[in-house]
Amino acid sequence: MAVLSAAGVDFDFEVPVVVVGAGACGLVAALAARDAGQEVMILERDDNPQGSTSLSAGLIPAAGTRLQREAGIDDDPALFAADILSKTHGHAPQDMALLAARTSGPMIDWLMDSHGVGFRLVTGFLYPGHSRMRMHGPDSRTGADLEQALLSAVSRAGIDLLTGASVEDLFVDGTGRVTGVRFRRPDGAMETLGCKSLVLACCGFAGDADMVRRHIPDIADAECCGHLSNTGDAVKWGAELGAQLADMGAYQGHGSVAHPHGLPLTWAVVTQGGILVNTNGRRFSNEMRGYSEHGAEVAAQPGHVAWDIFDARCEKAALDFHDYREIRKLGAVKSADTVEDLAAATSLPLEALRAELDGISAAAASGTPDRLGRSFAPDQMLAPPFRAVRVNGALFHTQGGLVIDHDARVLRTDGTPLPNLMAGGGAARGLSGDSNYGYLSGNGLLSATAFGRLAGITAARIAAGG
Repeated sequence: MAVLSAAGVDFDFEVPVVVVGAGACGLVAALAARDAGQEVMILERDDNPQGSTSLSAGLIPAAGTRLQREAGIDDDPALFAADILSKTHGHAPQDMALLAARTSGPMIDWLMDSHGVGFRLVTGFLYPGHSRMRMHGPDSRTGADLEQALLSAVSRAGIDLLTGASVEDLFVDGTGRVTGVRFRRPDGAMETLGCKSLVLACCGFAGDADMVRRHIPDIADAECCGHLSNTGDAVKWGAELGAQLADMGAYQGHGSVAHPHGLPLTWAVVTQGGILVNTNGRRFSNEMRGYSEHGAEVAAQPGHVAWDIFDARCEKAALDFHDYREIRKLGAVKSADTVEDLAAATSLPLEALRAELDGISAAAASGTPDRLGRSFAPDQMLAPPFRAVRVNGALFHTQGGLVIDHDARVLRTDGTPLPNLMAGGGAARGLSGDSNYGYLSGNGLLSATAFGRLAGITAARIAAGG
């Protein structure tokens, strides 16, 4: 894998816009470039396009959408950007947060109205850090269905998608302009494809253990539940081209992945009053900090596991999620009619578990935060019948990468844009600041789709000579 000189290279075939990666970012970029009148080719390493998108809940946060207006929800980009920045403690670039927030609503409406991608607004509860209900996703709330909807839109638009095409090398001229790529087919054959502009939508580096250990050592020993084809290709090519890299320590973790089943248990059960305890029956962190930072928290507990404790009331919010229904089918959800039964079902120490529940009740009754700083409303008290799922902490995807401008063009270390290289999604610097605590629910798909659309628009303009 390398950046090679374009001198003397004759390409097997050429298209104006090439997109590397067929996750949400690449598919949205391709749709945007095609809408702008350019022929597009998507190259996807896997035989079956999935990526990080398919492993997610398929929820995209967006402000000012038609669905929000129809639901009577008053939201705007400034408020959304403020939520993003608050979650990162101000460590995300303010201009990029506002850019993503401002373009998110029109992007959702465009996908619905121009490309027939179906979305439903998630109502009934707020995700941590969001001040408005702004999560948009398929009815199933699965990334697999979002991926399939985008693939169908790409097919209807007549965009060529080549699977089993692993891009190995970029060809670049003396000015830094990418003239094409070389990719490997499943049988080992190599082919070349010329282009006028290139979009890197091949996600981050969660699948490269060496890069993870170097850049985010606190999660290096946790299970990787992300897409293992995310091997940092975009970052490696960008570094060779002299591109800026930023926030390489940022990532989306998850502290509630059903173990050993590998399916994420929605954090909605926590926001409704659920808690996490370790195998000693003790809570160890304020769960309302968010699920991303709890990836490392859970991984640091005895045995690298914890128990997610909630009740039938909390469970109602989870039943709309396909992953949760699958977790139930697998028998991972334990039920108990008393605290004693709960302790027996989980092999947790009864006295420690009872002490945690009593402490929560006392804090709620007094109207003060508990010993971990979490406030519980009286209607959030857990009550029989209880539910419990054993979970571990996991790394899903990285959030650091190539620095891009407002047109999604990749910037050099001196701040100037590379001539015709765009990036989005996990390939680009995200909106999560420089660590795990900055991940606001949906940030991954937000940067994938909002910046993906900008990347496609810019790629089409450059391909047309603009």
